[in-house]
Amino acid sequence: MTTPFSSLDDFVALPRLSGLVLNREGTRLVTSVAGLDPKKTAYRTALWEIDPAGEQPARRLTRSSAGESGAAFLAGGDLLFTSTRPDPDDADAEKRPALWRLPATGGEASLVLTRAGGVAGVATAAAAVVVVLTGDALAGSANEEDDAARRKTRKEAGVAAILHSGYPVRYWDADLGPDEPRYFGLKDLGGEGRLDDLVPSARGGLRDARPVLDPEGTALFSSLTLPEERGSQRSVLVRVDLATKELSVLLDDRDNDYSPGPVSPDGRFLVVVRDRRTTADLAPRTSLLLLPLDGGEPTALAEGWDRWPSPAAWLPDGSALVVTADDDGAAPVFSIDAASGAVRRVTQDAAAYTDVSVSPDGATAYALRSSYLFPAEAVRIDLATGRTERLHNPTERPAVPGSLERIESVGEDGHPVRSWLVLPEGASADQPAPALLWIHGGPIGSWNAWTWRWSPWIMAARGYAVLLPDPALSTGYGQHMVDRGWGRWGSAPYTDLMAATDTLVARADIDPTRVAAMGGSFGGYMANWVAGHTDRFAAIVTHASLWALDQFGPTTDAAFYWEREMTPEARQENSPHHHVAEIGTPMLVIHGDKDYRVPIGEGLRLWYELLSQSKLAAGEGGETPHRFLYFPDENHWILKPQHARIWYGVVEAFLATHLLGEERTLPPELGL
Repeated sequence: MTTPFSSLDDFVALPRLSGLVLNREGTRLVTSVAGLDPKKTAYRTALWEIDPAGEQPARRLTRSSAGESGAAFLAGGDLLFTSTRPDPDDADAEKRPALWRLPATGGEASLVLTRAGGVAGVATAAAAVVVVLTGDALAGSANEEDDAARRKTRKEAGVAAILHSGYPVRYWDADLGPDEPRYFGLKDLGGEGRLDDLVPSARGGLRDARPVLDPEGTALFSSLTLPEERGSQRSVLVRVDLATKELSVLLDDRDNDYSPGPVSPDGRFLVVVRDRRTTADLAPRTSLLLLPLDGGEPTALAEGWDRWPSPAAWLPDGSALVVTADDDGAAPVFSIDAASGAVRRVTQDAAAYTDVSVSPDGATAYALRSSYLFPAEAVRIDLATGRTERLHNPTERPAVPGSLERIESVGEDGHPVRSWLVLPEGASADQPAPALLWIHGGPIGSWNAWTWRWSPWIMAARGYAVLLPDPALSTGYGQHMVDRGWGRWGSAPYTDLMAATDTLVARADIDPTRVAAMGGSFGGYMANWVAGHTDRFAAIVTHASLWALDQFGPTTDAAFYWEREMTPEARQENSPHHHVAEIGTPMLVIHGDKDYRVPIGEGLRLWYELLSQSKLAAGEGGETPHRFLYFPDENHWILKPQHARIWYGVVEAFLATHLLGEERTLPPELGL
């Protein structure tokens, strides 16, 4: 069966939905659709409208070579978005993300505002024409004019240097500074558009935060990162009065980090996400609080529920909160009664839901839904019955080359270990399939939603079965599943993964002699650990992986977190590099130079020690079965479409050599 997964060119060209916003009246849904640009070296995003009633086909709202994103409805119905499309009145202006406005009545979009630091995001109030923008400003700038002048000075002088006085200095793939994230109130929306710095004292504290507005647009709520001793930090919850810019700290303690959820429709309560701060002995835990905005004490919401909820929206009457949470290989929609804390599962399918909005009558929700059978798509949910209906989307579901099963194993301690299994077409006892064990990252996470970066259907189209297990440290199975692996990174997930592999190879439709292991980030760490502890796999692929924990800890972009999580003894006990001499399995090492979460030093050290110390070390002529795929301009993820093709192409060739005994032609763009 030929599908879009049969060709890497066809796969990377598949359009991809992200984000979903609903207008105040519940009559318009807008999503973003990313597609390949003409050069096929980047994705370009456009905004599309979806009919909430499910009657009309989706229609495209924006068209430009720059693309558009960050859609937000004004209370009056107009649509705001960000884009680097050219200023129609200044063709020579430097391209930077600006704010645009598309009238509810249709017609052309108009430029609202441009600024030297760009516009990163938009937040709007539900019941008032109030707009808050996020964007960067140079740390020393006093206002917009000063910021523009300072940027010009740096650019003309050719200066890229950054002087730091605190931590962190980089994040994921971005060098931090000299810019700082700010919140700006937008004034005179119908005129020239003026900006008011709402939290001038925040400095770098708004990084990775988002503003939440109350319905009337009188206040915003946000997390605010505060520095601590020894390079650490904590997140507190703050309120900013939009009229006076007065900032007040609502929740702050050393045991938890706080971030805001939605404000109740009557403006009386704020949902708060409380993330327990970890120690070497205390695993993370996420819970919800209900904070009275009249000054009362917060109370726990759904305190006895053993899941980690993510709040999405209130019902219009304030009686319940709609949330999502990982649950047994899915991420369903749940409803939490505001008075009693009682939890009710709404959606019943094995899918993951995001971007949930509720209709004005409280009867219907709209969301993006995905699973390992289909990528993100817009759906309508009956909140009373849980019935879910796929709307007329801008894209169709791609046909997949195989089937999906749910299987269960038993861990060494008797705990159940659940997995998804992707089977290729034709796998049977007469034609058992070679198989791949895929280990998820995190480590706190779960295989429960579609992923473009690690698509098992690419490998299924090439005849492989793919096992997607959730071992110890996975979410969606209760706090105990996380606790049983905390501080035992190597041992507990490893034995769960081996149990899942045992279940896999016991099947008649799987060839037990042709099995490989693969993982990225923490999954790459586990792939390295597996390589040093068993020879049962024919090949191992390790992507963006942790190798030497003593080296990784101080060089990752969040060393303070690592310091809390791992004692020196735990780092010694759980570091894969101590077992390099036991590695007798061919390994494909993959790493991006711009990866600041798992710095390139991990990949470089792993590569050298494989060649110099493993059982398959380079011989007299330098020959080795190990390979190193290096991306100088990619980060923790391989994002460019041309590099995604290279990634899958090299992985397929490596696996074919060691599992199938066949040689594949490497992507010609490698120049080999």
